[in-house]
Amino acid sequence: MIEFLFWEGCPSHERALADLIAVLDDFGLEREHLRITEVHNERDAERERFIGSPTIRVDDVDLVDPGETAFGLNCRLYYRADGSPSPTPDPEAVRAAVAKYSDETKHESKPQKED
Repeated sequence: MIEFLFWEGCPSHERALADLIAVLDDFGLEREHLRITEVHNERDAERERFIGSPTIRVDDVDLVDPGETAFGLNCRLYYRADGSPSPTPDPEAVRAAVAKYSDETKHESKPQKED
């Protein structure tokens, strides 16, 4: 499952979601593989282990290791491959994570040959 978590108070979530959906489309993944969750308050943030908006997880693993960042309603700061700061994840990191998920999903859905 690919999860997209966001807080409405962070303006970059719309662009990050559009970028993620474009990548899903590139790999032919249906929307059933995507769960979108809006985090409304601190209690939601704790329950969802939400460290900031936007957050993308693939099979429950954050796209970028959050380290010891506290849960809460924050805007995340990401870094691109060239080291520049960005309010959205590096597009190549998103693409790589979705590609791996897509390969694993296709492998799991193939029928097993019987001996």
